[in-house]
Amino acid sequence: MQLGIATIERWLPALLKDPPPAYAFELSEAGVELATVSSSPQFRFEALEPGVISTSPVRENIQQPELLQAKIQALAPANGHRKRRAALILPDYCARVTVLDFDAFPSSHEEQLALVRFRMKKSVPFDVDSAMVSYHAQPSEAGKIEVVVAVMACEIIARYEAPFRQLGIHPGYITTSSLAALNLLKADRVTIVAKLSGRTLTVLVLDGGVVKLARCVEMEGARPEEIDSTLHPTLAYIEDELQTKAARLVHCGFGADAQELAERWHQEWGVAVEPLKSRFGAPGENNAGLLGYLESVAG
Repeated sequence: MQLGIATIERWLPALLKDPPPAYAFELSEAGVELATVSSSPQFRFEALEPGVISTSPVRENIQQPELLQAKIQALAPANGHRKRRAALILPDYCARVTVLDFDAFPSSHEEQLALVRFRMKKSVPFDVDSAMVSYHAQPSEAGKIEVVVAVMACEIIARYEAPFRQLGIHPGYITTSSLAALNLLKADRVTIVAKLSGRTLTVLVLDGGVVKLARCVEMEGARPEEIDSTLHPTLAYIEDELQTKAARLVHCGFGADAQELAERWHQEWGVAVEPLKSRFGAPGENNAGLLGYLESVAG
């Protein structure tokens, strides 16, 4: 099992050595969506009752495992007793994703992992030494190495995997929704990605193909003022740290409010605003990662 930071070569080296699985699932508090992995994917969605999944990086996410397994079983095609492989796209808020700066980064994987775990201990409210850690050293400027790190408690991963394994489905690749959704972007300039799912707002800053900032915030009600209070410091960060202005803001998951928000952001911040797009359908709050994963394995 791999906790992937992303699944496309322009964001990370290829992590899938074998052919992609036949199926991919995205899980959210709202439901479970299945896609067949092909050039013409088919989609099915099963809604979940409130409370079946409650996302968090520090506590149990799967509150009603029997109901979740029943929904997955309703989606998963029957295949006798042969074990099936699948990719799982998990909610952003069940993992911690950040960008670490290093003056020097060791060459061996063991030393790299030890250094990353050491740096993450102060910022992750669970045992990093027993957690699943995935990282990628990005192309860097002279004198600084920026490493994207994704950390998830093993207990949380195991609970997400359990209903699939009980149905004979092997989750061979796991990532989070927003990181998989990066596959839908061609970031050739400074770009803010804002993705809303329920009450969770994920914000990523990209400078070309390099992730500069990653934030995931759980809000009280996802009201416009709450969203703005998270996005506004992000623009200030870009001006202060990158010595430039954001060229565009790409949004996803804002539903009926998207057009009004986009117009206001453009007027107030002078940034080009556009929705996230996919050739396989319209990315929303519960399927953007799934569509991004499909993009990464498409021919």
